[in-house]
Amino acid sequence: MLIAVGHGSRNPAGVAATRALLDRVRAQRPELDVRCCFLDLATPSLPEALGGLSDGEPAVLVPLLLGTGYHLRVDVPGALAAARLPHVRLAPALGPDPLLATVLADRLAAAGRPPGAGPVVLAAAGSSDPAAAADTRRTARLLAERLADGRPVVPAYLSAARPTPREAVEALHAAGHRRVAVATHLLGPGFFADRAAGTPARWTSAPLGTHDALARLVAARYDRAAAPIAGPVLAGTR
Repeated sequence: MLIAVGHGSRNPAGVAATRALLDRVRAQRPELDVRCCFLDLATPSLPEALGGLSDGEPAVLVPLLLGTGYHLRVDVPGALAAARLPHVRLAPALGPDPLLATVLADRLAAAGRPPGAGPVVLAAAGSSDPAAAADTRRTARLLAERLADGRPVVPAYLSAARPTPREAVEALHAAGHRRVAVATHLLGPGFFADRAAGTPARWTSAPLGTHDALARLVAARYDRAAAPIAGPVLAGTR
């Protein structure tokens, strides 16, 4: 069983995006029992999902989080400990990973950014956790490698760290770069996505949303964590 835990959102479209992504995972991996829960602002909650498991029922909890941070280090392990389910495995965060860079590059292309047009600002949610910032910087490097057009990718943060996406775009404009793009490093619509769209960038990509590569990444995280109890890990992921 794959239990995906999303961040949650007050925006119904954000919750719908999470559910749509998991529908894509089910389509790719019909043999998997894929369930959904949320850390906050939507139901079912993570404790509710864990409470619905049978004793000893094998399961892998896959955080739909784009990097390491407080939720992954504290909240999710805490919920697992409180539920007393030692048989439930915890998968790593989705990022950094080359598959995320693929999705980000596709979203930038869909937003209209031509190859080599100018610098890109990677707009991440942000965290006070140094590990989360390191993951965002790593994702920026992976995206630059994926774009392969010689243009820099500048990490920026929508909360808890600097620069903000607006600050990063304005700094690039001041340095003479007029054609700047923002890559929205968020799973779905919501407050942060609206803020990412509020810069003077020429192009702003949509959130990651439902994408075949993202669905493959979710399943690969399951495979990695389930390997000791359910078979071999799929190759090609971090």
